[in-house]
Amino acid sequence: MKDNAKETVLVCDDEKDIANAISLFLKSEGYDVKTASNGKEAIEILESEEIHLVLLDIMMPVMDGVTALSKIREFSNVPVIMLTAKSEDTDKILGLNLGADDYVTKPFNPVELMARVRSGLRRYMQLGGNTATGAGEEELVCGGIRVVDRTKEVWLDGEPVRLTRTEYDILKFLMENPGNVYSPTEIYKEVWKDNCMGTESIVAVHIRHLREKIEIDPSDPRYLKMIWGRGYYIDKSNV
Repeated sequence: MKDNAKETVLVCDDEKDIANAISLFLKSEGYDVKTASNGKEAIEILESEEIHLVLLDIMMPVMDGVTALSKIREFSNVPVIMLTAKSEDTDKILGLNLGADDYVTKPFNPVELMARVRSGLRRYMQLGGNTATGAGEEELVCGGIRVVDRTKEVWLDGEPVRLTRTEYDILKFLMENPGNVYSPTEIYKEVWKDNCMGTESIVAVHIRHLREKIEIDPSDPRYLKMIWGRGYYIDKSNV
């Protein structure tokens, strides 16, 4: 049995052929799989069972994926990968804004999908899963921002800040390297541990959402800054 056999992926898609195909791919890689046909069913499973990653379709009956994601983020930081059609760009960005970690466009390449799943699960488990505990003692400070790696907590001016796991990973990476400028591709490669193309918009949305949580004025950031045409960095004058 493979090491990832205890990791459970929830596949939520109302198209049975697609859900079955994804389930077969996942099972062939050694994952346990649960399925749901709409967002309501997905939430019920998440509330009653241990799930390590969710593949969530957008267009579904009863409860669509965007609504389900919003509700999931009220009680869980489980990684969520949205399954989107090319015509759903607006919903794709909305999903990222609501806390989705990544997305895969239909019709998807099974190799790409599995790479995204492995990346999401690896980061989730390294951060301690739902328990959010870790062995590290590292603490990073930048002005009023404090990142406590042992507990995966972020504090701003003494107040706790709730970040998604992806936002946490981006912030921690940039704070570990203050003053260094990283392109969206470099950030994606470091945080997602993947080399997928066309990832600039994913990183940009997470950066914007992160700024909304750690900056007094996201349009004029003090900490998380950008150099046009190059990338993002933490202003080391605050360190």
